[in-house]
Amino acid sequence: MTRFFLLMLLTAGLGDPAASQDEREEDPWKPVRFLEGSWTGTTEGRFGSGTVERVYSFVLDGAYLHERNASNYPPQERNPEGEFHEYWSFFSYDRARDLLVYRQFHDEGIVNQFVLNEAHTKADLIVFDTERIENFGEDWRAREAYRVISNDGFVETFYLAAPGKDYELYVTTRFERTR
Repeated sequence: MTRFFLLMLLTAGLGDPAASQDEREEDPWKPVRFLEGSWTGTTEGRFGSGTVERVYSFVLDGAYLHERNASNYPPQERNPEGEFHEYWSFFSYDRARDLLVYRQFHDEGIVNQFVLNEAHTKADLIVFDTERIENFGEDWRAREAYRVISNDGFVETFYLAAPGKDYELYVTTRFERTR
């Protein structure tokens, strides 16, 4: 079965294990590779102010970049009850579209599926736009942007757009690498 699958891949032109490094495409993970590691941050937005802990690690033999996020918003004027918010994400490389895909799985059941917005992405700015939001209002859109400050720091901004409206800032988080 494994030999058959490998033969199918090779004959479909999806890869040649004997190809030289020069013949292979550029690293598809390049825009997000710097994220690998552990981070802490402070966040400000619709839920008030809080703290964030986040870890990014390549999993399943490097096929995915896995993100684990935990945000804590203590009770405050804008959020009297306080809130703990957790989500897991996976970045994947879609070979058919030659595109990074980013899927967030939130603790309240919302799933955001983003794709890299190549038109807005630059060396110091990585932008992902939703192509689908599961378990949320119809026709909403979201954008997540990472402004790279250094190898050990970045600022993440998350925007939401109601149907027929422009993006509005939802939350900004400043991260520093811890390892």
